[in-house]
Amino acid sequence: MSWLGKFLGGAFGFLLGGPLGAILGASVGHHFDSGLEAFDFDERLSPGDKHRIQTAFFTATFSVMGHIAKADGRVSQAEIDLAKRVMDEMGLSADLRSTAIKLFQQGKNKDFPLDDALRQFRHECRRRGDLIRMFLEIQLQAAMADGHLSEVKDKLLIKICGILGLSRFDYERIKLQILAQYRLYGSQHRQQYQTTKKEDNLATAYEVLGVRPNASDSDIKKAYRRLISRHHPDKLVAKGLPEEMMILAKEKTQQITKAYETISEARKR
Repeated sequence: MSWLGKFLGGAFGFLLGGPLGAILGASVGHHFDSGLEAFDFDERLSPGDKHRIQTAFFTATFSVMGHIAKADGRVSQAEIDLAKRVMDEMGLSADLRSTAIKLFQQGKNKDFPLDDALRQFRHECRRRGDLIRMFLEIQLQAAMADGHLSEVKDKLLIKICGILGLSRFDYERIKLQILAQYRLYGSQHRQQYQTTKKEDNLATAYEVLGVRPNASDSDIKKAYRRLISRHHPDKLVAKGLPEEMMILAKEKTQQITKAYETISEARKR
């Protein structure tokens, strides 16, 4: 069992504090003395500690996912299915799955403290940009669960990026890469459209790596290595990604590798 599973099972007396602590406490049935008035980032609470980051990441991921799903007025079946797929891939225990579902439900509430929760999440992550990008990628995939990104959700995600310290340029680049991944591999939680023409696959593979078709071999390799390093499961877990989410990082690296292989094979011809 991971540290997170043990913590939620009661084996640790660790308190996250702040709005995320309050959200998590309500979901696991414990009283966390962590209302917004306690959100003062007391350095004695050791923000940036790996265990704190894991708890904050798990809490923010599913609660914000629920908030985004509800942004345009209703939660689609596709969005519910994606949330369940993420939980399935993570192999969550019964307790953790129950907590994730409750977090998702809390995120849909009108009084969900999005801004405060995100500010605390950013604070806990400190300067671990790769973790914040991974968080955004998960949220983008959730927002596109029904095959497109609505204007309402797009604006909400831009706001989320602003709070997390990600630029509009970073957001648009990540969004294009996520869209390209859908086109190249198809949505793995829905047997949706999947490109079949080799030339379409090749063009999309370049988009997955975030490079132009006329990029040099050297630049393509650099882009590939940068993305692989950014999504490396062991590195992300060392920085605070919950161990249960390693499967999501592995899926990303597989997609990035497949795109690179597609480009490499085409350039050999």
